[in-house]
Amino acid sequence: MALDLGTARTRSLAVGGPAIADRPSTIVRRSSTSSGRDVVQPIRHGMVADPGACLRLVRMAVQDTLHYDPRPLEQVLAGVPVAASPSDRRAVRAAVAEIAGCEVWLVEEPLAAAVGVGLDVINPQPCLLLDVGAGIVEAVAIKQGAVTDAVALQFSATTSMGLTAHTLENVVDMTAGLLRRLPATSRRATRARGVVVTGGGAHQELLLRRLRATLRLPVSAAPQPQHATVRGLMRLCLQPDLAAGLALSAR
Repeated sequence: MALDLGTARTRSLAVGGPAIADRPSTIVRRSSTSSGRDVVQPIRHGMVADPGACLRLVRMAVQDTLHYDPRPLEQVLAGVPVAASPSDRRAVRAAVAEIAGCEVWLVEEPLAAAVGVGLDVINPQPCLLLDVGAGIVEAVAIKQGAVTDAVALQFSATTSMGLTAHTLENVVDMTAGLLRRLPATSRRATRARGVVVTGGGAHQELLLRRLRATLRLPVSAAPQPQHATVRGLMRLCLQPDLAAGLALSAR
């Protein structure tokens, strides 16, 4: 099973499943201060903020996939941000392992997204990817199966059109900074390949235009960019040797 726990949406897919299960990353529970109910966000900035609510969210995601394939799970590949701390990663692994009852491998989400959109992540020349989620944006350079450089921006304010103007400019600036740090020997080849944008924020045309104008290189939104990470995780489920090479070492 592939599992993408996002700040706004959680997506899952079982091997052989007919479609990606996509649900809001919210939990409704009884209020501790009144007779009403609270809406809780278990995931913030792509990381576990409420372990108890996260367990419920993972349980619902697993149930979504088992609806199509009731066989017991043997392995789950789950995404985590590059910026996730060791404790953040342990929290994801613990929640998924408790509910799924099987081995859990963690893969950095931009790396999974790169696999999901078909980038050659094993190439010795870096490729650039910008993953724009609801609570965290990560710009990464990937080569030889690993994220070799990364910058991240966490935020909470969005509009109906996507990133706020201030956040959007910060994303453009941090991506430009990542580009400037590329080794001189590979900069030209990497610039020629351009930047691929994934995540729901890739639908924001203004962001794409500002990136092109500032970086002066090709910038393209991936097809169905919001599903890039879960698609990449599923491709890795089907290629266990590659998954073993890309997964974070602490399992």
